[in-house]
Amino acid sequence: MASFKPLHDRVLVRRVQSEEKTKGGLIIPDTAKEKPAEGEVVATGEGARKDSGELIAPSVKAGDRILFGKWSGTEVTLDGQEYLIMKESDILGIIDQSASQAAAA
Repeated sequence: MASFKPLHDRVLVRRVQSEEKTKGGLIIPDTAKEKPAEGEVVATGEGARKDSGELIAPSVKAGDRILFGKWSGTEVTLDGQEYLIMKESDILGIIDQSASQAAAA
């Protein structure tokens, strides 16, 4: 990917692909699929600034798995790959993958 650094409190996110089948084994056609509200942080800006000028570091980092609102962000294409650029405040939370993997075991 070309070098891209979001500014301020913006975050570059790659959507995580959803399952193509239901739990019952039905295949979901592309036209019926909803875009997932889950993604992986690719890059972050340096953070927001308070009125005093003090920098507030982002709460997320590259590699974090996140949930975001259905209509969050602006879709962009970089080097043929689709991404979202969104404000950090559009992120609903970070998915703790170690806890979900432990539960599955």
